[in-house]
Amino acid sequence: METVVAAQGLRKRYGDVVAVADVSFEVAEGEIFGVIGPNGAGKTTTVECLQGLRHPDGGSMRVLGLDPATQAGELRRRIGSQLQEAALPDRIRVREALDLFAAFATDAADARALLERWRLWEHRDTAFASLSGGQRQRLFVCLSLVNSPRLVFFDEVTQGLDPEARRTAWDVIRAVRDQGATIVLVTHYMDEAEHLCDRVAIVDRGRLVALDTPARLVADLDAPVRVRFSTDRENLDWLAEVPGVRRVARRGPEVDVEGTGPVLALVAAALVERGLIPADLRAERPTLEDVFLARTGGRAES
Repeated sequence: METVVAAQGLRKRYGDVVAVADVSFEVAEGEIFGVIGPNGAGKTTTVECLQGLRHPDGGSMRVLGLDPATQAGELRRRIGSQLQEAALPDRIRVREALDLFAAFATDAADARALLERWRLWEHRDTAFASLSGGQRQRLFVCLSLVNSPRLVFFDEVTQGLDPEARRTAWDVIRAVRDQGATIVLVTHYMDEAEHLCDRVAIVDRGRLVALDTPARLVADLDAPVRVRFSTDRENLDWLAEVPGVRRVARRGPEVDVEGTGPVLALVAAALVERGLIPADLRAERPTLEDVFLARTGGRAES
């Protein structure tokens, strides 16, 4: 599979502040590649270097076979970019903005289809200043896709969207990938990265600290599974003998079982064998957020 993004030893400093200390990774064609990390970790600076918006102080880059540092103009005609911070003139209308961006594209996408997909067609004659925060965010996504790009950079694409709009955005991101584009997604939503991304790079203090599929990152954490349920049954000492169970704790009717492997199935079978069928039996498995906190020393996003 072709490599469409390659970064090796990227470094970027602003005065005494090291934004990117040493970041290396490759993105394969057709991937949704996630970049996550605490605020100030160097995520946005890294992807801005890859888009030719900033010049790194060291390292090498190739994006779609081009060097972003010296071929930025040609590169930008081939990629789509939704930046974390962007603005348009207050009086420009939605349809006018799309027409303006499409005028610079050699293979412009269908404007109406884009606006309908991102729920903006009914606002096509609305001025930018009159759009809500979520509508502005969706407009910037449309603008990033108007040139039918082969590679798209999304930086906090769902920030400011309501839950329904977020899930719609996830479907559209997958659809963009399914239509042949590669996506680099910067996000601080761990569930978003876990659901969307084929692989995830975790960046902390300007360095790459982890890179793999979300599933393998979670598996490598070796964190316990927690099985929880409630019961009025007094004696549950036998639960400690169930294979895979490490610890059993109780607080009133609430029971918390910590274990590894297929502990949910084994605990459920043991409960049924003893005539207990709790309606609220559930398992809480480690997630990408647990990996994130472990790899970054608990320095979560704000």
